Order: sequence, then structure tokens, then C-alpha cells
Amino acid sequence: MNIIEVYNKFPTQKDCLNHLESVRWKGQPTCPYCNSINYTPMPKENRHHCNNCNTSFSVTVGTIFHKTKLDCQKWFLAISLILNAKKGISARQLARDIDVNRNTAWYMGMRIRKAMTQITDQSFLKGIVEMDEVYIGGKPRKGSNDGNGQPNKRGRGTKKTPVVGMIERGGKVKAKVSRKEELTANKLSSLVRRNIDISNAILMTDEYKGYLRMSSFIEHKAINHQEWYVDGETHTNNIESFWAILKRGIIGQYRKVNLHHLPKYIDEFCFRFNNRKNDDIFNITISKSLEVRA
Repeated sequence: MNIIEVYNKFPTQKDCLNHLESVRWKGQPTCPYCNSINYTPMPKENRHHCNNCNTSFSVTVGTIFHKTKLDCQKWFLAISLILNAKKGISARQLARDIDVNRNTAWYMGMRIRKAMTQITDQSFLKGIVEMDEVYIGGKPRKGSNDGNGQPNKRGRGTKKTPVVGMIERGGKVKAKVSRKEELTANKLSSLVRRNIDISNAILMTDEYKGYLRMSSFIEHKAINHQEWYVDGETHTNNIESFWAILKRGIIGQYRKVNLHHLPKYIDEFCFRFNNRKNDDIFNITISKSLEVRA
């Protein structure tokens, strides 16, 4: 759903709240404090009064919209803009588009990303699954060094933050921020077991030593990038394509991402990629926004 459709479908605050109520409560308002369905409508305030715990509540209580002073339409527009930006949208651009200040736009963006979390996804990847790492961080200036007089290293020798990812060909991707000390055979094997159906999958990687033990519990094929990048079906081009989108977004849109918040940005890119073929991605996001605690 693009911003024109959002304007046409949800022109008023009441329309937005009615939609949230239909998604969250499905016609039966329930007090979020005591779970009672004994309530009295308060239409002028767009709220309900619980006759059980004597508390007033709205549909936004306990969600990413909780205690917001902005119209819900602006939240809907922000969700639409973030979902339709393949490489992400910066807080300053979002602020200009929905007419709020930069700090408000950043706050909204982080709350929306919270609804895109991968934590609730317990499904396993199947079929041909590619696995690789990427390193996120600023690009060193030409001629700069690491502080000890040595040139900055590239690839796995870099000081950047590693992100490990797995992608099901034709399907979805999973990725998580890691630490360099976690890029060991034991840690990577554990990650595979938690995310891949090892009895119904073929794992494709490069020849990094951390992947050498994979063949002991899953069918595993490795491509030697020093010789070629594709050998029949053995390649990691799909995960590399996802890394390209991620890195262009981080570098081109966000410029610099705090390590503390990096997992949320990774979740954003994974969520958008995994729902790229879903025409109902807007309503899926709204539904998840109502499930996540503020």
C-alpha cells in the first residue's frame, strides 16, 4: 500500500483507529489491563471504559503506537514509506515526507522496526540454503591505517561488525549481528541447527574454515571463490545479492548505524525482503505492530 492509498483509505484519525480495532480485537474490544470484555464506549475520546478495573483504554495501549501524540495517519504513512523503500529511508527524509522533526521520525522508525523483529519467526529454512557473512562499518579513507601504521584490512580481517546470514533460494532470509569470536565452526554449526531444517536442506557456502564441519550433519557444498563464483547450482549469489541491498541501504541511506541499533536495521531489511512478494505486507506490519509491546 503506497501513501496515496493510505490517504484515501484512512483519511481521518477515526478511520485509522477503527482499522486498528478490527485488526486487534476483531469486533470485541478487550481491556488490555485486565482482559475484561465488560466495557462502555467513549466515542468522543476514541476510547473505552473498562467496567471491571475502572480504567479507560484505547486500541493503542501496549503497542508501538502507545502514548503517541501524532495522528495515526502519520504512523500509517511512515509504515508505508519504510515498506516501499527497498534500501531504507533515513530519519531526515522520513521527517520531511510526513512533516515531523528529525527526532520524532527516528523514534517512529525505530518503533516500526521493532514490529519487524525476527525473534518471533521460529520457522526453518529448507531446500537449497546459502550461508555467508558480511561486514558492516564505515569505509576507510584512502591511505588511512588501523592506528598501528598498518593498512586497513579487508574481508574477514577487517575490524567491522560481522553479520551472518542464511537465505532459502526463492524464499526468505535470516540474518543476525555477530561477533568475530563467534565465527567459529561450533558457533556457526549451532546457528545452522537453530535456523535450517538439516534433514531437508542442502547448505551452500564458500570455503571459509568455519563451515568445514557442516558436512558432518547436513549436506554441504562449498564454492571456491578464488577459482570461480558459480559451479552449476553451487554458489552463494542470492545471499550476496541480499548483502548488496543491505550495504547500499546502510551506507547510502543511514550513512552510519550505531552498533546497539544495528540488529533492528537488519530485521528491517530481512522483513522487507521476506515479504517482497506479499501484496498484504502493510496489514501484516500493522498486525505485528499491535502484537509488540511498546
